[in-house]
Amino acid sequence: MPYEDLPVLLPEDAEFRPTGESPLRYHEGFLHTTCPKCGGPATRETDTMDTFVCSSWYQYAYLSPYYKEDQPAHPDSMPFDPAQGAYWLPVDVYTGGIEHATMHLIYTRFFTKAMRDMGIVDFDEPMLMLRNQGIILGEDGEKMSKSRGNVISPDDLVERYGADTLRGYLMFGWRWEQGGPWDPNGIEGVARWLQRVWTLVVAPSEAEGEPSEAQTAGLLRATHKTIRRVTDDMEGFAFNTIIAGLMEFSNVLQRAKQTAVYGSPAWDEAIEALLLLLAPCCPHIAEELWAHTGHEYSIHQQDWPVYDEDLAADEVITLVVQINGKLRARIEMPVDIDEQTAKETALADENVQRHLAGRQVRKVIYVPGRLVNIVAG
Repeated sequence: MPYEDLPVLLPEDAEFRPTGESPLRYHEGFLHTTCPKCGGPATRETDTMDTFVCSSWYQYAYLSPYYKEDQPAHPDSMPFDPAQGAYWLPVDVYTGGIEHATMHLIYTRFFTKAMRDMGIVDFDEPMLMLRNQGIILGEDGEKMSKSRGNVISPDDLVERYGADTLRGYLMFGWRWEQGGPWDPNGIEGVARWLQRVWTLVVAPSEAEGEPSEAQTAGLLRATHKTIRRVTDDMEGFAFNTIIAGLMEFSNVLQRAKQTAVYGSPAWDEAIEALLLLLAPCCPHIAEELWAHTGHEYSIHQQDWPVYDEDLAADEVITLVVQINGKLRARIEMPVDIDEQTAKETALADENVQRHLAGRQVRKVIYVPGRLVNIVAG
């Protein structure tokens, strides 16, 4: 069919028969038509291909759906724009349920390898990374089903809380690849947090004066540490800790709002970072607050924030102290601590001293930034 004649609408009065045959086969008005090329009488195809055929190569067809309209009909013509394919393919990340592993994913790999052999693509695998998501269970810990009466309606939740609250809770409630039982108290907590974020950005503060260097430096460090954390967690699909990090950051901002750092360039940078980091998780409230703070439309067209390595660097590290391989202490130390000081501090720890009583220290091994292992006899 020519593109201008699409879509072909199915009849609403087709008669379904117990034979399992396509009802379109016996619908005279649909079956008989006119050939769009020669103008003569024609019949429509009434059988449909299995959906796995479409899902086996949709990532190619989506690239340039109207590409063939202007291409010559010959055996060497491509099903998609090669330039688009060179840019987008293969797919960077594929997400889906584990139930696809033995059907859809096998088929799409077969299609890709066949297209490779035909010279249409120059790679072997359709996707570079596979991520399987977990399942959200009912409050009773069982898989949701109407027969159990434990189904949670997303529409009802969106109506009550808004789409952003539901999205935020689905990301925050569980590790993405594990899932877990629905908790109505959890979504209430996310709703309250988003209300606090709104107030944090919109409501004014009575704080006055000039911020101290310590206040400015502290807020900048918190901002860039959060950007680093959320960026790393986004790459790792750790959406639950993304929300947790943003919750912690909003608490930092709430305390900073009561000080002279409010309204300073450091404050503006922190609020901008908060909204940009929030946008993928809660896109609607982020867009509203982006406009409220005077930015141009749209937050979803902005660059991802980049953290400063020095500002995001940890100020302290936690050293594990072991005696003959057994954990005896955890000690917080400055990130730039030298080896000798680390060893001396570990040996002086009260719990370490207790476990070393009457024993001779034969060797102290220091793994920078991580571990002090004491060998004693």
